[in-house]
Amino acid sequence: MSTPDALPPLDPDGYLLELADWNADLARTLAWMESIELGPEHWEVIEVMRDFHARYELSPDNRALVKAVRLALGRDKGRSIHLMRLFGGSPAKTGARIAGLPRPTNCL
Repeated sequence: MSTPDALPPLDPDGYLLELADWNADLARTLAWMESIELGPEHWEVIEVMRDFHARYELSPDNRALVKAVRLALGRDKGRSIHLMRLFGGSPAKTGARIAGLPRPTNCL
């Protein structure tokens, strides 16, 4: 994949300014920019994150993300180490960027 010609507007930290601009192709591009190739496990977590945002109108921080994934996908996937393997050192921040969500408020 090469760098896209035009991305929708992003804030200075790379988060979408408009949730409605998100789609699966954009998620793949944003993941590529993070050196992540999205697989089925990534998409499961992205769906959990987007569902969390739709329900609570905020992006989950790391602790809430672990709990939400555990409830939705089971104990093995709802572990910090699993999420870090998928999204790197701050799964909530990186996952939110790729999922087209705002920056989690409790993440530095």
